[in-house]
Amino acid sequence: MGVVTLTQTHYGVLISAEVNGLASGGHGFHIHTVGTCSPDFAAAGDHFNPGDVGHGYNNPAGVHAGDLPNIYAGADGAARADYFTAAVTLDADADHSLFDADGSAIIIHENPDTYGEDAGAGGRVACGVIARH
Repeated sequence: MGVVTLTQTHYGVLISAEVNGLASGGHGFHIHTVGTCSPDFAAAGDHFNPGDVGHGYNNPAGVHAGDLPNIYAGADGAARADYFTAAVTLDADADHSLFDADGSAIIIHENPDTYGEDAGAGGRVACGVIARH
């Protein structure tokens, strides 16, 4: 369905996505805790959350490190996004590394994230394992 590229910078990770084949509109876009998409997308686990805090940008209990802004697809199903986060790293020796023992994955959901305590983003429509290249 597309490519998501993560680039480590001096200040955090730049996440660039180019995706096709989505329903038009908003979709939850998250980093999940396990680097696998099989046998189904549920294998990727929950949102990446090394700080064990709450979900959502509007939640005073915190934001998961894997919470990202929604991605939006046009009428043609194509979406392009650039996000920056200091909540994760690609450095292997850090507590908030995406390259921990079981890796990490990117998930796109069927609905937009509410940014509240309950993500409300619905089913998982795309999954990609985060891997070094």
